[in-house]
Amino acid sequence: RGPEADLLPVLEELGIGFVPFSPLGAGFLTGKIDENTKFEQGDFRNLVPRFSTEARKANMALVRVVNGVADRKGATPAQVALAWLLAQKPWIVPIPGTTKLHRLEENLGALDLELTADELTEIDAEASKVEVQGERLPEAVLKMTGH
Repeated sequence: RGPEADLLPVLEELGIGFVPFSPLGAGFLTGKIDENTKFEQGDFRNLVPRFSTEARKANMALVRVVNGVADRKGATPAQVALAWLLAQKPWIVPIPGTTKLHRLEENLGALDLELTADELTEIDAEASKVEVQGERLPEAVLKMTGH
């Protein structure tokens, strides 16, 4: 959540939009990945510290927050995660990647999902309690490439 404190205020001041990198956490926030998930050989997540078994186990607390709201709203976790981002600022535009039409359609459902002020507060409060484990994707990739 580093960009919230460091980057977003500067972008807002300068009138610059923000496209969150990997808004579904490379699939983690969809609820389809847990500490028992085995990634195929060659999957980049095998190299990212945030996707180690221990980190995924610890970070499931964040998925439980998203799943709880999704269950109450009759939505998918992916839709809740994207709707939360869309509700932050009008100039924050998540663009989740997918190669599957049904996932694109699911993700588009986030546009119709309205999160109440209480739900947004709940998500923020509960997510703030989670100390996310493992380095984020960009930092890990930069280290792997020697930058």
